[in-house]
Amino acid sequence: MNKLLFEDKREVFVKNEAKTSEDHGCYPKNRSTKELIEYGVVNLNKPSGPTSHQVSDYVKRILNIDKAGHSGTLDPGVTGVLPTALGRATRIVEYLLKSGKEYICLMHLHKKVDEDKIRDTFKEFIGKIMQLPPIKSAVKRQLREREIYYVEILEIKNQDVLFKVGCQAGTYIRKYVHDFGQRLGIGAHMVQLIRTKVGHFTDKNWITLHNLKDAYEFYKEGDESYLKKCILPIEKAIEYFPKIWVLDTTVDSLCHGASLSVPGIAKFHSSIKDDDLVAVMTLKDELVCIGKAFMDSEQINKNNKGLAVKTEKVFMLPDTYPRFKR
Repeated sequence: MNKLLFEDKREVFVKNEAKTSEDHGCYPKNRSTKELIEYGVVNLNKPSGPTSHQVSDYVKRILNIDKAGHSGTLDPGVTGVLPTALGRATRIVEYLLKSGKEYICLMHLHKKVDEDKIRDTFKEFIGKIMQLPPIKSAVKRQLREREIYYVEILEIKNQDVLFKVGCQAGTYIRKYVHDFGQRLGIGAHMVQLIRTKVGHFTDKNWITLHNLKDAYEFYKEGDESYLKKCILPIEKAIEYFPKIWVLDTTVDSLCHGASLSVPGIAKFHSSIKDDDLVAVMTLKDELVCIGKAFMDSEQINKNNKGLAVKTEKVFMLPDTYPRFKR
């Protein structure tokens, strides 16, 4: 099965048996439509034509909100998954930028090539590759290493090759195709590109701008059901993150920027490594903050004190949970 990095299921270890109070916080699935509009994410299927920035602007106008931000710019002619964060959730975008991507690409070879040679060449373009970003790009133009997690050839017909590729964030598929053609010695160019996955956002549940517009019109008329299907909780954006769940009594201090110590941890994911970015969650699975791990999973398990996570960015509003009085 084709998987991006971090898509393997992680084991959850319990550190402190604890329950959450129903008097505070809210399970993400129970948030109101109004809350989702102010603090949610839309998994958009970007159309061909507008820029990614224009699409975000359309979303703002459709939902009548002040802020919306997209993750991972797509060229105007490219379509597909464009997660767009709303309102207070826009700060999550920078973390989505680092998540793996998947594309379906139609490549045209400039001359006929034996099919076996095409398949053999793809084997050279899996794993770690060196890539020079194109002249028009958002990054400094210097040779850098990218990782190709998998390639699946879907169809080869004459000089056209349809394939699926899973890759590290920041991989340029147009350049990948160009380099592939150079390796074959005949040249190649990208005809069409569709992004089918960004982290855990996929083409299985994307929506169009038209879907969003129609759903919002129903919402204004009193029917929230369609819009609630279109807007996902912010927590969907960090599904691929390793997670640490904290006690209710720990939440508010984190909301004020404090770092997380081991006594506040209720449970945690396996395979957390020192220096990993981790999502700190309530026991209702609400995102509290994102921080950098100062302990790996084994150390969290065996230690009863010490700094576990240094908080980098807080998402939950203070006073969502009561302050813990010592």
